Amino acid sequence: MPNAGDPNVYLVLDCVEQSRCARREADAGKTDLETVVRDLMSGQYKDPQRVIAFNTFEHRAADVSEDVAREIRRCTDAALEDLSSSIEDFVVRHAGRGQQLNLRLV
Repeated sequence: MPNAGDPNVYLVLDCVEQSRCARREADAGKTDLETVVRDLMSGQYKDPQRVIAFNTFEHRAADVSEDVAREIRRCTDAALEDLSSSIEDFVVRHAGRGQQLNLRLV
């Protein structure tokens, strides 16, 4: 069952071949935002194109790819990790290129 605090179901449009994109099947209990972000970051998708949020209570859907891309960038920046190659194109396409942090070495 999706997160009771979030009425949204998140699905990823993933391309397995250049001309073949589809939404991947997902267990209903694993369609919450945190799981989708974690799966994207861990390379569970071959070529993610979009993330769509379906609000089942209000009967509407929205493309939340930019929000998800920004969250992935925030998570990797906070952990001082680089984006994996499987997700870098998605993040750049939807959130732009990140700014390199200039850290002063002591």
